[in-house]
Amino acid sequence: MKLRKITSLTALLAFVLMLLTSAVLYIAPQGRIAYWSDWRMLGLSKTDWGNIHINLGFLFLIAIGLHMYYNWRPLTAYLKNKAKQLKIFTPDFIAALIVVLFCAVGTYFLVPPFGWVMTLNDHFKAAAAQKYGEPPYGHAELSSLKSFAKKLDLDLDKSLVLLKRAGYPAESAEMTLAQIARQNGATPQALYLAIVPAAVPEDQAGERGVQLPADPPPGTGNLTLAELSARYNLDLNTLLRQLEVQGIEAGADQTIKTIADAHQKGPVDIYEAIKEIIAAGM
Repeated sequence: MKLRKITSLTALLAFVLMLLTSAVLYIAPQGRIAYWSDWRMLGLSKTDWGNIHINLGFLFLIAIGLHMYYNWRPLTAYLKNKAKQLKIFTPDFIAALIVVLFCAVGTYFLVPPFGWVMTLNDHFKAAAAQKYGEPPYGHAELSSLKSFAKKLDLDLDKSLVLLKRAGYPAESAEMTLAQIARQNGATPQALYLAIVPAAVPEDQAGERGVQLPADPPPGTGNLTLAELSARYNLDLNTLLRQLEVQGIEAGADQTIKTIADAHQKGPVDIYEAIKEIIAAGM
């Protein structure tokens, strides 16, 4: 065996596998959705794919470093002019530099075709959000069942009963959703769907009435008005009418982000408009 050949083949194999992990991470859902739905590909979670990608990257860098060491003469030959003098800025080097800079600058300004790549990435992320659903708030899977129920106005005792009935028994309300899900071979999302009926009736939830969080939870921009209304017990028809009064035309199946883009606003602006409508008593 020759170390030179092993180095070159290692660099090649690491590069091929990095192409695979890059492709998987390109189409993978955003972290909050992947963890909430326990998204997997080929049995591996997004965290697994990310860890493999990082370590393959380090292996590739080491192998490329050794490859450059063993092939230093051919590499320096690329930087020599016709007189065999070492010259870094040869026409070939400049051409390669221009290609790299064009790619970097084009990506920064999102000009075609680089912008298309990022747009397609956004499409995959949005599609995953629609398919797997958004968590009620960021890293909800790390909340204990007790804390989760309190935040979402769910009856804790009823939640425990519903989980057991659905086949996801929890040993303790202090366990996180992720722990309960892992123990029962389920996803945090499945647990949440099982305990939705445990919602405390509005007339028993206290005097605070309908309220939105002060700041939009992660993923709110990907919710349709119908989904937002269902999540926070809002009257959808009244909300649509009041938005129209404010000059915001929207449909029940449009996402907050889509509505914002159509009115040259930010998703937070639409969210604040909805909060104002609720504050005014709908």
